[in-house]
Amino acid sequence: MIEGRVQGVGYRASFADKAVALGLSGWVRNRRDGSVEACVHGEVAAIEAIILWARQGPPAARVSNVTIEDAVEPAPSDGTFKIC
Repeated sequence: MIEGRVQGVGYRASFADKAVALGLSGWVRNRRDGSVEACVHGEVAAIEAIILWARQGPPAARVSNVTIEDAVEPAPSDGTFKIC
């Protein structure tokens, strides 16, 4: 979960681009409360890299908090990444 000014600033598209570049699969979506939610699957180092990136985001974003949790339902591991 990524909170702050993260909607309307290209956050989801930038997140997806970074995830694909890192070889991750999964999804990213806006939430009604103004936050962005993502679920990723891949190598530990790549997941750690996307978490570091998520704390900054694209230039117009202002991230105030990133919460990491294990997913109840795992992200797809088929190599695809979706923007929902």
